[in-house]
Amino acid sequence: MEHETAKLMTEAANPRTANLDSMAIGELLQVMNDEDKKVALAVENELPQIEKAVKATVYAFGRGGRLVYIGAGTSGRLGVLDAAECPPTFGVDPNLVLGLIAGGETALLQAVEGAEDDAALAVSELEKIEFSADDVLVGIAASGRTPYVLGGLRYAEAQGAVTVAISCSPNSAISKIANIPITLLVGPEVVTGSTRLKAGTATKMVLNMLTTAAMVRIGKVYGNLMVDVKTSNHKLIERARRIVAQAAGVDDEQAAVALEKAGMNAKVAIVMIKRNCSAEEAEELLKAADGFIRKALSNNRRGISL
Repeated sequence: MEHETAKLMTEAANPRTANLDSMAIGELLQVMNDEDKKVALAVENELPQIEKAVKATVYAFGRGGRLVYIGAGTSGRLGVLDAAECPPTFGVDPNLVLGLIAGGETALLQAVEGAEDDAALAVSELEKIEFSADDVLVGIAASGRTPYVLGGLRYAEAQGAVTVAISCSPNSAISKIANIPITLLVGPEVVTGSTRLKAGTATKMVLNMLTTAAMVRIGKVYGNLMVDVKTSNHKLIERARRIVAQAAGVDDEQAAVALEKAGMNAKVAIVMIKRNCSAEEAEELLKAADGFIRKALSNNRRGISL
């Protein structure tokens, strides 16, 4: 097992940083920045695979399924983070995108010894959330060989679900069993084996793409505005007001009034203004348009004021 680990790209020594401990701070930061420039190119090379993952996710959402991330350590934390940010950003149910990490909530702050080596633990946690064929499972492991992730992917495959693997090692174990392998070849880390660096950055970029693109495709964005933003605090209320003003082409005062009438729902407020209709009529238009503002604005249903 130790011999196999030594062969992994994520464990390889980076010749550019062999003298890292003797570098001046400025030189050290420059080499880190130069290495980070490789990350976006590694992600770019996998865009066709990422597109497949987005399409599978959108399809799953359309049939009532969920997007579930599973990982250990940094990989698991990144999945949990991305899942946690979806409800406030896109106004979705907290159960639509879920993140599972080996060792549970404790592992978000400190390592839980042995959890990542427990394949059965992944199965029990997927069973606990009633994972099914309607869902999509994204296994995240920089090394591509974490037993916890492998166990989860095998279970999902047995359920008939679409599986995605995100790794940073060529020909990894998880990429061989997933329907959609995404392999981010960022090269050896600045600090040997520290995959929270380039591997973590590349993974975060892919997760950003996956959820953002999927949310756009299910109507959670109008233009480039997060129109389903949750108005749960002052900052987000102000953001919603700016969104309404920009999308509807009105001043801040008009936007604030419409937002209040719309029950603090930015989507409803935008349709109200642009269609010159009541909140109830705007809600009806949005419902008929499956939540897509652009479709709601072009719908000429009888009985709705233009």
